[in-house]
Amino acid sequence: SPAPAAGASLPAFADETLPSGVSIKVTTEGKGPKPDRGELAAIRFASFSGETKIDDVFGTPEPYYTRVGSGGLIKGVEEVLPMMRVGDRWVLTIPGNLAFGPKGRPASAGKPRIPANAEIVFDVEMVGLPGKEQELIELIGDD
Repeated sequence: SPAPAAGASLPAFADETLPSGVSIKVTTEGKGPKPDRGELAAIRFASFSGETKIDDVFGTPEPYYTRVGSGGLIKGVEEVLPMMRVGDRWVLTIPGNLAFGPKGRPASAGKPRIPANAEIVFDVEMVGLPGKEQELIELIGDD
């Protein structure tokens, strides 16, 4: 069967598995810019280990701010964030070696224990790039 024409409606990363083993399921396709490495990104996410919810910042007043490529999030998420556009919402399935690894994570206040090498499901939305939005405001002018 012929390959879909360029510009077909399939997003570039539709339901694909990266060489690292992280799989991506696109649930919403954004039209905004992609972040640059080192840029501050506003994201919302929920993460799960099996049936156990680890984190959920979809309902919080403020999104979570992270510097892209800073290593502040688990490796599998860090790998994918630079590929995402503002408005994208992707569900990532992250193998244990790119999540909490062989040590897992002990339970702590309000945080469940994560077993060794647990696969993590990370539902993430790229909400905004505060740096790029400022440039946009300056471009348009604020009068």
